[in-house]
Amino acid sequence: MPDEASLSALENALAEAGQPLASAAMLEFCGEVLEIAIPEGTHEVVAPLVEQHLAPHAALFADDFIEVPRLIVSDMDSTMIGQECLDELADFAGVKPRVAEITERAMRGELDFAGALKERVGLLEGLDEAAIQRCLDERISPTPGAATLIATLKAHGAHSVLVTGGFHRFADPVAEKLGFDRVVGNRLLIADGKLTGKVQEPICDSTTKQTTLAEEAGRLGEGARTLAIGDGANDTPMIVAADYGIAYKAKPKTRAAANGWIDTDDLTAILLLLGIEREKWVMR
Repeated sequence: MPDEASLSALENALAEAGQPLASAAMLEFCGEVLEIAIPEGTHEVVAPLVEQHLAPHAALFADDFIEVPRLIVSDMDSTMIGQECLDELADFAGVKPRVAEITERAMRGELDFAGALKERVGLLEGLDEAAIQRCLDERISPTPGAATLIATLKAHGAHSVLVTGGFHRFADPVAEKLGFDRVVGNRLLIADGKLTGKVQEPICDSTTKQTTLAEEAGRLGEGARTLAIGDGANDTPMIVAADYGIAYKAKPKTRAAANGWIDTDDLTAILLLLGIEREKWVMR
């Protein structure tokens, strides 16, 4: 529970903004989650004030009662796994610093995603295909709580999709390990056991991610709540389009566009924000 001074400061700030606080109480089943009701509140006003006065490491804002989503669509790199696959693969080609710099700029939205992807993959031309499996085995690991998050939401009836601007050679085994139902991603072109430095067209980008969310939500029917999770500019459109868009340790622009955030490592914080008590988690 936040201290009384912080909560009182938030209440005063909301009142001054014309969006008075109606109630604030810890969830009955969880002393870690504060539920605040602001009937006249808007995200643009409330979220910055909550962050300023309470500084929560995780938060979710919604216009109605929060429900368990029936669809979860998530990014992979630096979200469901703790690494950027392309950066790690580039290390095997001796070009990680160059690739990582391009990755960082693309994630901040400073570069066109497709162009940045082609440029990075081009630097890997001639790399032995076996480096992919080595990279998977030696460098790639799930984000804390990722498998439990997916297993628990699936147990509550959610369909799960891993959608990535990265590559199937990484995403398929990651999705299988974490329990995703579907994978959408890009494909590296390989010839004679070597990377050609090319990507199969069309490229999976931010539009693909948003479209995937919309198509999957359409199959579930009207009223099905959707959850999207990501960390970079390529994820922003799907995060904005989802009912619950969570920015995970995200770049500033993506975080600002989301209606929720997580600033700590463990993805099970999302389960608490959704009101799922720990006794109903499926631990993985």
